Order: sequence, then C-alpha cells, then structure tokens
Amino acid sequence: MQDRIFDAQRRSDDLAVQLADPGIHADPRRLRELSREHARLSAIVQAAARLDRARDELAGAESMLADAAGDPEMAAMARAEAEHLTGEVARLDNELLLLLIPRDPLDDRDAVVEVRAGTGGDEAALFAGDLFRMYQRFADRKGWKIELVSMSEGASGGYREAIFTVRGAEAFGDLRYESGVHRVQRVPATETQGRIHTSAATVAVLPEAEEVDVQINPGDLRIDVYRSSGPGGQSVNTTDSAVRITHIPTGLVVTCQDEKSQHKNKDKAMGVLRSRLLDARIAEQEAARARDRKAQVGTGDRSAKIRTYNFPQSRVTDHRIGYTTHALQQLLDGALDEMIEKLKLASQAEREGMAA
Repeated sequence: MQDRIFDAQRRSDDLAVQLADPGIHADPRRLRELSREHARLSAIVQAAARLDRARDELAGAESMLADAAGDPEMAAMARAEAEHLTGEVARLDNELLLLLIPRDPLDDRDAVVEVRAGTGGDEAALFAGDLFRMYQRFADRKGWKIELVSMSEGASGGYREAIFTVRGAEAFGDLRYESGVHRVQRVPATETQGRIHTSAATVAVLPEAEEVDVQINPGDLRIDVYRSSGPGGQSVNTTDSAVRITHIPTGLVVTCQDEKSQHKNKDKAMGVLRSRLLDARIAEQEAARARDRKAQVGTGDRSAKIRTYNFPQSRVTDHRIGYTTHALQQLLDGALDEMIEKLKLASQAEREGMAA
C-alpha cells in the first residue's frame, strides 16, 4: 500500500507541474483528463495523510491510557478517545483502500443509464419507476446532473423505459455495478388478495462515448423525424422535433424527443448510439477476459439477476457478493454508497485472485 501511496504522490506532483503550464489550456480535452487524474491522486494523498494523523493520535491515546492506570477519570477519558480513534482509523483505512483500487480509464466518464421494465406487466413498470427515482436521488446526493434522453410511461404509472445521462465525477465508475436484472418482491397496488408478486426491471449502464471512441459512417444511419408525444407543452405534438436513428449494420435504434429542438434531439440520440456501440465493443472484450471467472462482478452481464428487493421483509440482497441489508427504503432513497463500495472491493479482490 505504501508503494501505491508514494506513486500517487509522485504522479500528483508531476501533474501539478503539467497543469501549471499555460500551453495545456489550448487542449481542453487533455486539460480535463489531467485535471480529473490530479484530483483523484490528490484525494489518495490527502486520505493517506488523514490516516497517518489518526494513527498517531490513536497511539497517543493508547499511551495516555497506559499512563493513567492510577487515575480512573483520566483512564476513562483516554479509553473513550482510543475507542473513537480506533473506529476512525478503520474508516479512513477503508476509504484509502477504495481510493487505491486501480482505475479503469472509463470510470471518469459520464454514464448513460437505461432502465426498462421486464417481466411483471404494470408492476414491472412501477418498479422501473422506483429504480429511476433511486438513481435520481443518488445523483442528487453525489452532486451529479441528470439529462433525460427518452421516457415511455407505463399504463398504470411508472415507466416502460427511461434513458438518461448522468454527468458528474466518476459517474460511470460508480454506476457501472448497477447493470443487470433487478428483481422486486412485493404486493402490487392492484392486488386485492394481498399476494406477493415477483417482477423485474433491467438496468444497463454505459460509459458515455466521445466521437474519437467510435467512428460512425453517416451512410450507415437512417434518420427519421416525427412529432413528439407525451405531456403537453410548447412544440410537443406540433412540430417534427423527435428523432429516431437506426444504425443499419447493427440494427440498433435510438430515439430522443426530450428537447424541443430537432437538432438537440439528434445530438442526444447520436450520443446514446455511440455509447451503445462502445459498450458492445467493451462487452466483447470483457466476455473474452471473463470466460474463466465465476463471480462476474461488474462485468455488465445484463442477463444476470444481480439484486432482489424484498418489500415484506424490507430486505435488499445483492446476489453477486451475497450482501444483504434491511435498509430497503434508504436504498430506494438513493443511499447506494455502501452497496457500491462493497461491490468495488469485491471486484478488486476478484481481479487480484485471477492475477494470482
């Protein structure tokens, strides 16, 4: 661990020098990349410094406790301080461990999230709506911004489909572990006999692709425009502002009608199409690497049931790591940090196990 901290400090210092060079501002993309890397490495250095201070303070409290054997009041104070600092050292050690996990270059990207109702009819659409709101609240907690691309409402509420972009630091790095089948067990609002139903929704999280990542031949595209549908408002149902783009070689279809401008809808749809094409390429690479793996934590296997939300028991279980919490409502209110941290650590342990 100390070697990694030393390397982070050295690289952070190097980046600080590069970022101080006025010439770097002529390349906004490079400036953004270096700034993000510098911020991540600075976080490691600062976390290591906080951990060192906490360990020094703990050692001081333990020494005070040993010296206070004949003073019950002083011993009680030293013991309380040592207990507090022991917990703080453990917390900071875990924080540093998470920061030291090797980064995928895509982790710093914004994320394109697609939530779709699966089996379960109207209840599945309601559950997809719950998941959409969960990610909205998680984004609010993280200070991220959500941009809606397209949305299709269910007959009894919720959403048959919701596609949106999440913009913010490490959005894809955190949300990538949400890809897969989410299952819910609860009594639907339409159920008159109190029977528990099981429904599902699928979540796909894609790294937002840049034009340099995926080259698309304009001749491979069929672009259709049509009138937007949905809730009222200026331009809705009155102009051909909605856009549907079909990528002929793959058959991928992307629609966007959230903006009043046809040009903006086309830009958003092209962004999603690039992300899907990049994701397909990444999925092929991960599948090749994962043939001998068992856990598949975070590999984007969209057919796998990854999590169950059991409402009668207020229980959420992530099946990839065998983790269960009874804080179901808090999770749906956006408290995903602990779950994601455990998934990151499990993914790292899996990678290290494969490398051994």
